Amino acid sequence: MARSTPEIPNASMADIAFLLLTFFLMTTTVANDKGILTTLPPPPEVQPPDVEIHERNLFKIQVNSFDNVLVEGEPWQGTDREMIDNIKKFVLNYGNDPESSESPADAIVSLKTDRGTTHKKFIQILDNAEAAYNEIYADRAGVSVEEWREISADPQPETKAIYDKGRGLTPDGKLEIPKAISIAEPTKIGG
Repeated sequence: MARSTPEIPNASMADIAFLLLTFFLMTTTVANDKGILTTLPPPPEVQPPDVEIHERNLFKIQVNSFDNVLVEGEPWQGTDREMIDNIKKFVLNYGNDPESSESPADAIVSLKTDRGTTHKKFIQILDNAEAAYNEIYADRAGVSVEEWREISADPQPETKAIYDKGRGLTPDGKLEIPKAISIAEPTKIGG
């Protein structure tokens, strides 16, 4: 008599696979920490009226589709550190240089790109502008830039005074040095 080998029942294998798949889909978390943290403008119906901005209060940075940078209309070959220093000098001019901003409250860093500009170059320039303001605020608050980043990421009641000092919050609630970074809509390539 020939002995038959026992078989493993596999009728419920599909059910088990489906249950495992469902379990892993429900319990898995996907980290979504990427993106650009920025303040959006108010909705169109709440837009303030157009304000006339003097040309000298704009620090213009333009990037073309080949990632070539123009700063104040001149080709830029400098380093990130030099750009950060130039932005700080522009913002903190206090009207001393007639070619630069009238005051920190009026200074605006304007970034304009072409549609072909790479994300890497856009983020690099935006990071330079953010770094310049963070350094200004950290200097005013008397803390390091790293400490300022921690404080500004989540101001707690115990760090609120440092945060307000760095940003120059006046008693009437206005900022002496607002972070004014304007990102213009990209232009068409060749247009």
